[in-house]
Amino acid sequence: MLRTLFAGCAMAAALAGPAAATDIKLGLPNVAGDAAIFIAHKRGYFKEEGLNVEFVPMASGARMIAPLSTGEMHIAAVAVSAGLFNAVARGVDIRIVSDKGRTSPGFGTQAMLVRRSLFDSGQVRSLKDLKGRKVALAAPGSAAGNVFVKLLEKGGLTMKDVEIVYLSFPQHFTALTNGAIDAALTAQPTTNTAIAKGVASVIAQDTDAIPVHQIAVMLYSGVFIKQNPEAGRRFMRAYLRGVRDQNDALAPDGNYTGPKGDAIVAILAEYGPFKNPAVYRSFVLNHMDPNGDLHVDSLQQDFNIMRDIGLVKGDFDVKKMIDMSFRDWAVQQLGRYEKK
Repeated sequence: MLRTLFAGCAMAAALAGPAAATDIKLGLPNVAGDAAIFIAHKRGYFKEEGLNVEFVPMASGARMIAPLSTGEMHIAAVAVSAGLFNAVARGVDIRIVSDKGRTSPGFGTQAMLVRRSLFDSGQVRSLKDLKGRKVALAAPGSAAGNVFVKLLEKGGLTMKDVEIVYLSFPQHFTALTNGAIDAALTAQPTTNTAIAKGVASVIAQDTDAIPVHQIAVMLYSGVFIKQNPEAGRRFMRAYLRGVRDQNDALAPDGNYTGPKGDAIVAILAEYGPFKNPAVYRSFVLNHMDPNGDLHVDSLQQDFNIMRDIGLVKGDFDVKKMIDMSFRDWAVQQLGRYEKK
């Protein structure tokens, strides 16, 4: 009787087929720093976890906040910003769940460029020489903006001492070329392009201002956490496998090396913003922690800077917006990372 019942259950399960995959909407800016996500998708790590991950490209993390708050979007890869902190201050239920990227010595992503003519003439050779100059930033309220504040401090200046112009990174090159701006805090590959073409010179690196800077994080919607924590755990395990593949492909200097590097570059060229593989070999990406560790002090510093210059309204302990339980589970399953 029991054997017949079990056989019937097994047949019913077979006829029903495999369980349906859990749909995940993932917001991301579609930048080179999304490498680990691209890897996990391409290599089937999400599918192995029973997840059907749909990418939702958005121009900024600020635009992801509203759909995250309602649960329409489940997960997002975002840069640290005033918009993120303000959302939490307003009571929006979102949580930082792991590292997405940080800068550190040798793994910087931005540099302060000045027009080559100003550098060669000696008019602008250091940060203090930016006083009264027109300087471009990519966006207000960004982690890069905090780097700018700290760089100015190193030069004995404040934001009131310069004229700020907001332009996208690709526009920095054009504006430096035609003299519309004097300097720009810009990112790769714009930096290398401007230097190679003789348009600009570097006077400072982002790591000169903030040596270790948590510039990007993974966010989970509070609704998603409540409704499907198991999917949250499985996503994190797949994501960290992608991060580890990325780290395994890097030489000590941060450049891609060997067959593993070739494979990652091919994935970036397929998924990322630049279709020429050579671009991804021309600069070093920010560090992605293979265990998902966060630099919490850096997050708190960013919050403090943005609050002090009036970009963040309200005050709270940044630790209250962090939930590392998903990361902790994934690392327990995978073990602590050791480079292969």
